Amino acid sequence: MPLDEFRGRLAEVVDHHPVVIDNHYTKWFAKGEANLDEVRHLTVQFSVFSHLFVEAQLRKVINAATLEQYRAGKEILMNELGVSFTPAGSVESGRFRFAAAHFEWLLRFAAPLGLGFDDLGKRWLGTPSTLFFCDELMRVYGSDDPWFAEGASYAVEHWAAAGFWKELIAGLTAVRERECPELPLGFWVWHDQVEDQHAAHTTDELIELYGTEGFDEGRFLQGAVEMLDGVKAFWDGLENDRLAREKLGVHA
Repeated sequence: MPLDEFRGRLAEVVDHHPVVIDNHYTKWFAKGEANLDEVRHLTVQFSVFSHLFVEAQLRKVINAATLEQYRAGKEILMNELGVSFTPAGSVESGRFRFAAAHFEWLLRFAAPLGLGFDDLGKRWLGTPSTLFFCDELMRVYGSDDPWFAEGASYAVEHWAAAGFWKELIAGLTAVRERECPELPLGFWVWHDQVEDQHAAHTTDELIELYGTEGFDEGRFLQGAVEMLDGVKAFWDGLENDRLAREKLGVHA
């Protein structure tokens, strides 16, 4: 199959996946109607996924098929753990700071919500849908099948660049203006700003990988689909939790 035709099939799978085009939870959240309890619930579940993502990223590094993929995976892992990117766009020669770790950044966001270290990031705090997503990250994104894992990477980055960060920022901005002026949004804004770059990088990687001997189109597509299904489970879980609380509120 020619590369352009394959990219067309991939776009159908990724760009038209329900979690990319019709995420009910983030669309609702963007309206700014969430109360502080809703924001706390989102924060706790997001912290579990964000913290456990480090495990999946380490597995991705360990299972890298080439030195280039190994280093690319380490860039993400080390940045997650607190090594800043240099102006050259790499962690090479970057500075490590405890406070720069993504989880610690999320802790600072959560503090005005009354959430502390013991309230965030632990597996036992995750709902079944959150833990399903985390386990799918380990299974698919961290797979030792290179084409399956690369499909997952492509899907994750293109999902992340599709706008959900902006929807969360819109909702959090409304909450901050309405009732929590000290709420820092740097964690969310920074991720939104870098996602387009990450998505472009995975597209460049795909062009390089496509010419690799043994490239498996089917496994790449399957990895993309199964990863996005895992992502969807996470957001559907939050939406179902919201609707359940809303129903209880109606009957209270």
